[in-house]
Amino acid sequence: MAKPGLDGHDRGAKTITRALRDHGFEVIYTGLHQTPEQIAETALQEDVDAVGLSLLSGAHLTLFPRVMEELRNRGLGDTLVFGGGVIPDADARTLKEQGVTEVFGPGSSLKAISSWLEATLDHREDEA
Repeated sequence: MAKPGLDGHDRGAKTITRALRDHGFEVIYTGLHQTPEQIAETALQEDVDAVGLSLLSGAHLTLFPRVMEELRNRGLGDTLVFGGGVIPDADARTLKEQGVTEVFGPGSSLKAISSWLEATLDHREDEA
């Protein structure tokens, strides 16, 4: 889980981190104010299966694609990227068109997010 950019609100990211951990995932939370380069480098160093991005600042159309670009630059273009925050539906559609696997808005069920991630990663593993 990562908080790209200058967004200083991390309650949601911490809540998702805890929910995913409680669901059985090994979760690394990078903390606040991470650059796309820092997020991608952590993903590389930690050999992650997925990167979750939490953003409330409104810069999602800029920062999410930059994180994905940095992942590709490090040979991690197949890494599952999902996100959440206050993201308008039209922007969520745009992000999905750009390769973000899923976008969760306010009020999304923690159980549903955890189950979605588990099923999506299992499906990817079955295809490999």
